[in-house]
Amino acid sequence: MGSDYGLPRDLSHLQKARSFYKPSLPPCLQGTTVRVEFGDATTAADPSGAQAISQSFPHTYGQPLAHFLKPTSIVPDAQIINQHPAIKVGLVFCGRQSPGGHNVVWGLHEALKIHNPASTLLGFLGGSEGLFAQKTLEITDEVLTTYKNQGGYDLLGRSKDQIRTTEQVNSAMAACNALELDGLVIVGGVTSNTDAAHLAETFSQSKCSTKVIGVPVTLNGDLKNQFVEANVGFDTVCKVDSQLISNLCTDALSAGKYYYFVRLMGQKASHVALECTLQSHPNMVILGEEVVASKLTIFDITKQICDAVQARSEKEIYHGVILLPEGLIENIPEVYGLLKEIHRFLRQGVSIDKISSQLSPWASALFQFLPPFIREELLLYPESDDSAQLSQIETEKLLAVLVETEMSKRLKEGTYKGKKFTAICHFLGYQARGSLPSKFDCDYAYVLGHICYHILAAGLNGYMATVTNLKDSLSKWRCGAAPITAMMAVKDCGRASGSMTIGRPVVHPAIVDLRGRVYEVLRQNATKFLMEDFYRNPGPLQFDGPGAESRTVSLCIEDLDYMGRIKELNVYLDKVRCIVKPGCSQDILKAALSAMSSVTDILSVMSSPSNGNIN
Repeated sequence: MGSDYGLPRDLSHLQKARSFYKPSLPPCLQGTTVRVEFGDATTAADPSGAQAISQSFPHTYGQPLAHFLKPTSIVPDAQIINQHPAIKVGLVFCGRQSPGGHNVVWGLHEALKIHNPASTLLGFLGGSEGLFAQKTLEITDEVLTTYKNQGGYDLLGRSKDQIRTTEQVNSAMAACNALELDGLVIVGGVTSNTDAAHLAETFSQSKCSTKVIGVPVTLNGDLKNQFVEANVGFDTVCKVDSQLISNLCTDALSAGKYYYFVRLMGQKASHVALECTLQSHPNMVILGEEVVASKLTIFDITKQICDAVQARSEKEIYHGVILLPEGLIENIPEVYGLLKEIHRFLRQGVSIDKISSQLSPWASALFQFLPPFIREELLLYPESDDSAQLSQIETEKLLAVLVETEMSKRLKEGTYKGKKFTAICHFLGYQARGSLPSKFDCDYAYVLGHICYHILAAGLNGYMATVTNLKDSLSKWRCGAAPITAMMAVKDCGRASGSMTIGRPVVHPAIVDLRGRVYEVLRQNATKFLMEDFYRNPGPLQFDGPGAESRTVSLCIEDLDYMGRIKELNVYLDKVRCIVKPGCSQDILKAALSAMSSVTDILSVMSSPSNGNIN
């Protein structure tokens, strides 16, 4: 065991107070009896990819949804599990740390011990590398004492490496067999849960008895679909970032002479930037999804910001705050094309100092146009999925330089008559992802840990722990599990071109829906935010009091209770079966046939591949 993992922490007074907080459980997870209702077999979100996904996952595709039931539920065909033999489970942190991850460990450990004190939870040290090397730490109450409701992943450490190559998969399976694990819980985002699905399929094919479970934990907020409403860590990161942004807004308003350019962590999607905008009301946000949809060039974006600065100057306002998602740089079409060329040469082993001379003419011209610091950052070796090292590319400084150059030009030409433009740049990400988790993330992660045990007790493999109705009180949360294959697609939206590409089945990151309710709220308020300094400060994280139970704005606006609607639909179908029985009148039968025919015709059109409906 590495000496840096699992050691007792020296806690502050606040940390100690948080360590004593114990989240509640929804009624469906209370007690020692597991009650599970299985729904219909699932399909792929994108019907056109169903065949490819089913062929890649013959053992784990098409499994049913699972709903865990409260004791008072009366469901005739529910599976009741009263016997709980001792089991051994392994857990691994994959991907970047996200506030609340430690509570998944705590929740799973507690659930194991409640149902059988002889059960064991092993944490793999150092992420996937620890899994391959079989380096473990047994999780006990004593080990968890100073990690409950705490930030970071330092209990076990983490890795962002994928579990994908044949060698890696075989090493993972060898570790599970050697340690005689009944379950392997993978904590992470879209990439980690894609790996979990592939592991589950391989384990099933190889008759490995270890069941694989995924848990949606990522600060990016991009593991969202019809089954997953939110990710552990997103709530905390957005609240912490929003307070820092609000402080900058107040500072800008007070000084009256600075424009703050703030880049926000969040990878390819712009969910963090959008949520922070709705919480803190900065003057402007440029979403990567908007850039893709409108095919905006770097010059278009520069002009958009400059025009906003000039419009504010006409009202004698010379300050402001502008938010930028870290994935923005890849969403700019010409920069994306440049990155593809650079990455191709890097993977071919071309030395960095020779790449610029081998670029195509247009890419070389763009490369030479960019400031030297950006050139160096674009030459960084790409991530394993061929994306740029987004956290290392200072997009905020690039745009600040370009805007300052353009405003100086306008001032010289006399088209801008205001004061000299001054920019200050910030990157917010590391400051928030190591934060103490919010009460919501503490509760959510702890509940997901308990759900992991319920999934194992039900004998399920290749599932993700899910909770729906999250915007309501915890007592009304609906707990369940969904096959990860039902979240997969083989189509992916091109980041810069907007085109669709065909690839292997994966859980794709969800991007901001420009037709959705959350984006609509932003657009309705964009002009007011830009021109009126409508700043809002949500304050620091609240663990008690009126702000402690707050949810993200996007979660409250979105209407995502998919599992609840599935159950509601089944209620209606049951009513139809009760009314339309042999012996019912001809009029009832005709009305039912007419209505059902219309409904099936509409649904057939909506679900056809040509309709392109993969939401």
